[in-house]
Amino acid sequence: MAASLPRHRFSVDEYQQIGTAQILDAEARVELIDGEIVEMSPIGPLHVWAVTLLSDHVGAQARPHGLLSVQNPIRLGDYDEPQPDLALIRRDATPGTPLTASDVLLVIEVADSSRAYDREMKLRRYAAAGIPEAWLSDLVGKVLERHSEPRDGLYRQIAIGRPGDTLASTIVPDLVIPVSLALGRPR
Repeated sequence: MAASLPRHRFSVDEYQQIGTAQILDAEARVELIDGEIVEMSPIGPLHVWAVTLLSDHVGAQARPHGLLSVQNPIRLGDYDEPQPDLALIRRDATPGTPLTASDVLLVIEVADSSRAYDREMKLRRYAAAGIPEAWLSDLVGKVLERHSEPRDGLYRQIAIGRPGDTLASTIVPDLVIPVSLALGRPR
């Protein structure tokens, strides 16, 4: 039987110091979740296309309402700094400072091998931090999920779209996402 040893939870500040000290490889794809440094899944070709198509589409439709941030960290509290695939941030966010949940209108995660992790771990953290809307493009299940109305660490409303459908944002006027596009298929 393996002995259970105490673990050290890294704060966001300690995590940043690790990055500044270059303790981890500069190319390491990691994020901080619940004080643990978590290795992110490799990005496959379909994931690349979904993020590329979504960034082009969301960036163009939401331009009047916010700025698009691609695969950049968001500080959600003392122990969480995930890197969503896309985040639409408020135009009045302060440049040169870390992005926080109050700067974010919505996040989008594109998931294949990480879909259970994204749904259970990351979406709950986004909801607990009060991010108004979180989207999950499930490449394996071939669905796009829109999660809204965060309360008590959960999103209370979930809308699911399939290829051929479109889903509209509940908080960003005129933002409508074709499900096929979100799944990496432009048509």
